[in-house]
Amino acid sequence: MIVFENAVRRFGAITAVDRVSLSVRSGEIFGLVGPDGAGKTTAIRMITGILSPDSGTVRLLGSTRPEAVKGDIGYVPQKFSLYGDLTVMENIRVIGALYGASRKRVEELGNEILTFTKLLPFKDRLADNLSGGMKQKLALAAGLMHKPKVFFLDEPTTGVDPVSRREFWQMLYRLNKEGMTIFVSTPYMDEAELCTRVAFMHHGRIVACDSPQGLKQSYPYQLLELQAADRQVKQALSGCPVHEVNAFGDKYHLVVADAAVAIPLVQSALATARIPVLALREIPPTLEDVFVNLASEVA
Repeated sequence: MIVFENAVRRFGAITAVDRVSLSVRSGEIFGLVGPDGAGKTTAIRMITGILSPDSGTVRLLGSTRPEAVKGDIGYVPQKFSLYGDLTVMENIRVIGALYGASRKRVEELGNEILTFTKLLPFKDRLADNLSGGMKQKLALAAGLMHKPKVFFLDEPTTGVDPVSRREFWQMLYRLNKEGMTIFVSTPYMDEAELCTRVAFMHHGRIVACDSPQGLKQSYPYQLLELQAADRQVKQALSGCPVHEVNAFGDKYHLVVADAAVAIPLVQSALATARIPVLALREIPPTLEDVFVNLASEVA
């Protein structure tokens, strides 16, 4: 369905995509995760034909020429790129006309897709007057106007409120159940958990690729969750067998080699520092723990 073979893309002295080899199977929801500047957007632009690889091969639906299969792909870019001075339905009509659909077919599909995205009550509202979440739903609707086989979304919910993010992903799940392959980049770990498989990209390279569960099972350490009534935890644990101390809200994740060995030593160190321990327990790693570790390994 989607294949990168040792693909490279440079911008002057910067290698944005560095010898990436990756395959995505039909019917997957495939997530591409990584920090800003990792190369995610460049990779998506390469596979959709906006950019060409400097070397290596990129294939989509069996073709190395994206223009030959452009009728089978949909794309939602990072930034809203539709017409703000047109209404929701006018934007849909423009997109439908660009794909060569008849006026009657555009109206039928437009009403169907706006109903699906819950935008039909707002069809006469100017796009500029939509909320952030509604703008992304409009971008989604526009990308679906030609019923693509593969749908690419580049951080589609960045800056969108949590309720709209949940609704957006519910729509992606429905599309996937109907047979559409989804390729999405996201900075949100809860969204990465919803993917069939996830690739972690860093400095232009794919560092790891597996199912969310497989990635968590590959985590090489054990993890302790600490809740303490003091913010000087890192200094207090400097002499303990703790590889990393990462803040997670009002708690800390302590990365250790052996939880059974580390727990009494952590308790003793905090007692010495007169830091009350509210809770200390071993927990399974999250995807965020996995990716923090991967990023530190390749930094």
